[in-house]
Amino acid sequence: MPSGHKEVSSWLRQAGKPAWMMGVLNCTPDSFSDGGQFFNVDKAVQHGIQMHKAGASLIDVGGESTRPRAAFISIEEELKRVIPVVQTLVEAGCSVSIDTRKSEVMRQAVEAGACMINDVTALSFDEHSLSTAAKMGVDVCLMHMQGTPKSMQENPCYEDVMQAVIGYFEARIEACLQAGIQQTSIILDPGIGFGKRHQDNLHLIMHIDVLKKYFNLPVLLGVSRKSLIGTITGAVVEDREFETGILNAFGIYLGVDGVRIHNVALQKRANMMAMALSDARYGEE
Repeated sequence: MPSGHKEVSSWLRQAGKPAWMMGVLNCTPDSFSDGGQFFNVDKAVQHGIQMHKAGASLIDVGGESTRPRAAFISIEEELKRVIPVVQTLVEAGCSVSIDTRKSEVMRQAVEAGACMINDVTALSFDEHSLSTAAKMGVDVCLMHMQGTPKSMQENPCYEDVMQAVIGYFEARIEACLQAGIQQTSIILDPGIGFGKRHQDNLHLIMHIDVLKKYFNLPVLLGVSRKSLIGTITGAVVEDREFETGILNAFGIYLGVDGVRIHNVALQKRANMMAMALSDARYGEE
């Protein structure tokens, strides 16, 4: 389902509207936050529909865990996990993004109705990903990650994490444009927790407006329930929604366009407050 040519990205947050919400749907047995809860197709679909009804703009369906030290799974296994879920959610009226780094999974998911490709490797893992995304004509979310999910937290190091992220995105955006992907189809995710130290994560969140202003592209922030929160507050994974709301609100205030979250109904309230503050600040300017 090609998105067609567009003058301005539809994923840029508009004044008076809250940041769009990407609801996390892990169809995996081992994801860090909810591994195994939605491994069953029927349970996954039911949860996706609930998030859609609660206000999620996208349901982000993933079949391979990208937590630290996660194992690689085959294309066949990933397809078996995600395609029935994508197809059923689309038939139920949900907009779906496919969270994958494999071009064949991208292709089949878009053919099943997915409208966005969300790739933690920014379309670099699979040599066919760029051409597949261009051919399918859907929006793409490019994430920054140092290393791979299996190794990314083994002593990550940066001289300047923001400059590293900016340089990486410059190269990946150019690769997308050369492949035929429209600039207005690109969304950027700085990859909080992906090959980053504690101080790197905080720096990126505190200065996410730098990333936004530099590229003038939609920015997605994914901090929901991440270990950064547990390190600071000691909260267990299942009890990090309060801190997630604070981090998301701070990001939205600084210009973030979308947030990737687990509890859509609860985070929608924090999202609306952040929208009001951001609009009041920038409206005054």
